[in-house]
Amino acid sequence: MSAGESRRVIVASTNHGKLAEIRSALDFDGWEFVTAVDLGLDSLDVEETGDTFLDNALLKALAYSEAFGLPALADDSGLEVDALDGAPGVRSSRYSGETATDAENNAKLLEELAAVAHDARTARFRSVIVLVEPDGTVTSASGHCEGRIGNERRGEGGFGYDPLFLPAATPGRTMAELALTEKNAISHRGAALRRLRKALELPDCG
Repeated sequence: MSAGESRRVIVASTNHGKLAEIRSALDFDGWEFVTAVDLGLDSLDVEETGDTFLDNALLKALAYSEAFGLPALADDSGLEVDALDGAPGVRSSRYSGETATDAENNAKLLEELAAVAHDARTARFRSVIVLVEPDGTVTSASGHCEGRIGNERRGEGGFGYDPLFLPAATPGRTMAELALTEKNAISHRGAALRRLRKALELPDCG
């Protein structure tokens, strides 16, 4: 796969925040990132039964590539809180139930950490990105972002646990208080996407 090759890649997600981050981080000529909805098709409901972020990202990418006959990009990511022995981990989006909302997951996390001191609220976001080609070739990359869990939700940007997560790289501001370009520069998904670009020998964003 050469840097100048024009190709359409289907993204295995309906999460608009995640799509915006992927498109922003992988913005370069010759590649078009689309969703099933963009193609006028139904999205797949891929059951995330894996034990790791890599397992789940691979499940989604393989399913989408096979179903749509296109290169497929999938991400699986989540929050690991040290005081909770790494939870919610791969169940981050389903922390308070299979159909949980971001607000419900955030509320449960705050409840679980109510008695935990500030210095012990260390955590990290972790992301694994997988690109599967129609011929079965798999390229993957991972990234993480260290920080702490705050005591209250702050900020209107981002999604998921962003309003609670205080990145070590941006003291005093939650992930949800960062502009998208700032978030991509320090986030777990941004790091994974940059490593994916390098693995694919694609040009830097500049």
